[in-house]
Amino acid sequence: MSPTLRSMVAVGFLCCGLVSACSSMPSLPDQERMIRENDLTLHKLTPRAFVGAWGMPAYQRAEFMQFFGMKDGSLIPRSRLAIGESPRGWEVGIEAGDSLFLAYPDRGWLVVFFEEKLVYKEALSAEKLHALGRSWQHEDKFRSRIEVPSTP
Repeated sequence: MSPTLRSMVAVGFLCCGLVSACSSMPSLPDQERMIRENDLTLHKLTPRAFVGAWGMPAYQRAEFMQFFGMKDGSLIPRSRLAIGESPRGWEVGIEAGDSLFLAYPDRGWLVVFFEEKLVYKEALSAEKLHALGRSWQHEDKFRSRIEVPSTP
């Protein structure tokens, strides 16, 4: 293959990669439809779509969080594990940054976002979600302004 042809092929692959990366996030109406159909696909849904489809959550929490990166692309929040534990099968890596937790007891879901994308979902009973939400509210009483992430 000539160097010119090789360069053209490389540019073509780069362009295709950029187009697919930009188009990988469904439109907001498509995201809302997916959520209403209970198709909670990781990395394809945003907090705005959940609020549009299900309304405001009963509880929400924004905080800096460490995540365990799993082979399947999911990120497990450190707070969802016992102290000192790592998730079964964890080998990939760790991410850290501002996260958003939304608890929907009426739907039975805890959904967690990192970089504005759904990275973790957990089906829980309404009782467990209410207990989690109450614990967030209790902890918030003792958080300083420095500990609370700024909202855009």
